[in-house]
Amino acid sequence: MLETPEDTLDPSDWNAFRLQGHRMLDDMIDYLEHLRDQPVWQPMPDEVRDSFRQALDDVPSDLAKTHELFLKDVLPYALGNVHPGFMGWVHGGGTPVGMLAEMLAGGLNANLGGRDQSPIEIERQVVQWVRRLFNFPETASGLFVTGTSMANLIGVLIARTARLGTDVRHTGIAANGQQLVAYTSAGAHISIVQAMDIAGFGSAALRMIPVDQLHQMDIAALERAIAEDKKAGMTPFFIAGTVGTVGVGAIDNLQAIAELCERESIWFHVDGAYGALAMLAPDIAPRLQGIGRADSIAFDFHKWGQVPYDAGFILVRDGELHHNAFASPAAYLKRETRGMAAGSPWPCDFGPDLSRGFRALKTWFTLKVYGEEKLGRVISNTCALAQHMKRRIEAEPQLELLAPVALNIVCFRYRSEDADRVNADLVVALQESGIAAPSTTTINGQLAIRAAIVNHRTTVSDIDALIDATLELGGIAARSACS
Repeated sequence: MLETPEDTLDPSDWNAFRLQGHRMLDDMIDYLEHLRDQPVWQPMPDEVRDSFRQALDDVPSDLAKTHELFLKDVLPYALGNVHPGFMGWVHGGGTPVGMLAEMLAGGLNANLGGRDQSPIEIERQVVQWVRRLFNFPETASGLFVTGTSMANLIGVLIARTARLGTDVRHTGIAANGQQLVAYTSAGAHISIVQAMDIAGFGSAALRMIPVDQLHQMDIAALERAIAEDKKAGMTPFFIAGTVGTVGVGAIDNLQAIAELCERESIWFHVDGAYGALAMLAPDIAPRLQGIGRADSIAFDFHKWGQVPYDAGFILVRDGELHHNAFASPAAYLKRETRGMAAGSPWPCDFGPDLSRGFRALKTWFTLKVYGEEKLGRVISNTCALAQHMKRRIEAEPQLELLAPVALNIVCFRYRSEDADRVNADLVVALQESGIAAPSTTTINGQLAIRAAIVNHRTTVSDIDALIDATLELGGIAARSACS
């Protein structure tokens, strides 16, 4: 049966659609403009949650009515990471520019798996900019992915190929007979463990190296672990250093790790999920000395880079090895020198995804519109705010700092009997207050309030509001625990 005009998904009335689109855009701009008038987060009522468990209506809904449902039932109950008072996890705040770029990307609907098209040139230009930022060679490769969790997995897989050769893609890791082992800090992100699991090595093949008093990977302990594994007949192949540990924001001694990897012929990977982009901040970048010696770097533009979710990235020094670790020829992906199938190598040759969204556009817009200098100032400011929070905590006898403040993460607690219980209740009370939203972690066996200052909108007043609310609600929580 031939299609009729009614079968299209385009609007029957473009003018009406245009007006509704403008209303939707205006609502989101209003939302961002007036964030401070809203709570950071608020619990979702049961009736709203139940509404999302209903079956799909048989009759299509009007766009305007669906938009009204979004405004009523979705927007008020989001996590709130765009809000300046959000400090719960390392989430970027996004920007109005990034939001508009996402709209453009959605309209273009490009698949960046491959072929000869301008969106891929945008991604390649960002790769070029990233190479320069980290002082990598022109032969280095880069790829947008969902986030650092995927980038860390790709790093492990490339390191596997570097150690065992490309035959491992056919024969598997067991065929070579070597027992490969990897190393990372006890403070590293769980995605390193997951990467070893997914790659087929198993989490037991990952050595969790203890940290020192600065929460950095203990280099002497790392050297001992490598020596013991080699003596036992195992093959060390991968070390992941961290720039900005998830718990306290510590920076591993990258220079020492780089020298060790070079000496032992081990792949040096850096998990810089949020911390790697500190290279944009001249006052912080020197603390990342050694990152330019890495074999691969994983990081997120959607954290300190303030790009809307998601925009992860991996940079690999040896672009040819990166290509050989993933490229998979197929008849339906045949390359040409002319026409739409030109432009090889394609992004799909450097990772597992053939269908890929246009993540590069919102990143490209962010870098072009704001510039590296301004983004660097945002990063520096979040670290300065963390130091202000540290000073406020040290000035309050009822509060206790639980870890050094290396970058932009502050871990502290309210002093009281049964402190773990009190601080757990206190964090929930802070979140439900709508004033500020920290999270929790565990430092040396003690439950800590964890404030991660990532949002470019956060100011001194937001830090003071969190500390003032902590003192007020902490007293209530402590009295409640004693009653």
